[in-house]
Amino acid sequence: MILCGGSATDLPAMTPALARDFNVIDSFDTHANIPAHFAAVDAAAAQSGHIALISIGWDPGLFSVNRLYASAVLPEGKDYTFWGKGVSQGHSDAVRRIPGVLDARQYTIPVPEALDRVRSGEAPELTTRQKHTRYCYVVAEEGADLEAIEQTIKTMPNYFADYDTTVEFITAEQMRQDHAGLPHGGNVIRSGITGWNGESHQTIEYKLTLDSNPQFTASVLVACARAATRMRGRGITGCQTIFDIAPADLTALSREDILAHML
Repeated sequence: MILCGGSATDLPAMTPALARDFNVIDSFDTHANIPAHFAAVDAAAAQSGHIALISIGWDPGLFSVNRLYASAVLPEGKDYTFWGKGVSQGHSDAVRRIPGVLDARQYTIPVPEALDRVRSGEAPELTTRQKHTRYCYVVAEEGADLEAIEQTIKTMPNYFADYDTTVEFITAEQMRQDHAGLPHGGNVIRSGITGWNGESHQTIEYKLTLDSNPQFTASVLVACARAATRMRGRGITGCQTIFDIAPADLTALSREDILAHML
């Protein structure tokens, strides 16, 4: 079993190639491109007789399962996903690629008022800008045009242009001292109604608070590797997702322990 934690640009080529020779799990996380990635990996794994689990992590991954469960239980409702406060590794990398930038950390921060409105049962229509803000800490080269760097960040399409973004320039020492970690987390909330006349409001919320995004994602990958081994032992091949994994396949507990302590 090979666990692939590469980038969103590496995995579309890496995972299908590996699936031709190995059982494989990846953490591909570009939501819009998952259907195409699934098709490519499924073709390779099905032909070789291997199993491949894709998009394993916490979003996509654990958050995906919670969105599915919540929408099944509350079909009349709306889903809301909030990320942070935490470091977005992809967005941080995008800032580091700007000329004149030596290092950067980008924090995604939920807007408290938006969270409060969702939790209250208001079921609001929220724009991207209304849900999250972004805060960038940047270490710039000596003599770099700070105004130009800030403008490049704030207008970057697909990353910052649709958000209220703050840019703060700091020293390399401040970066090492205050931003060495990779915390993250977030909330998945389903706000729905039940009853003959929709008279009852119901809310389902799932929350993660992570000191280390990479370490937690690795823990999810390991649990799913256990499940993949069991699934392959039952003859399952081709591409699978978190939706295809039975909860009992994830745990190291025996069936007796599950029934006695988890049900």
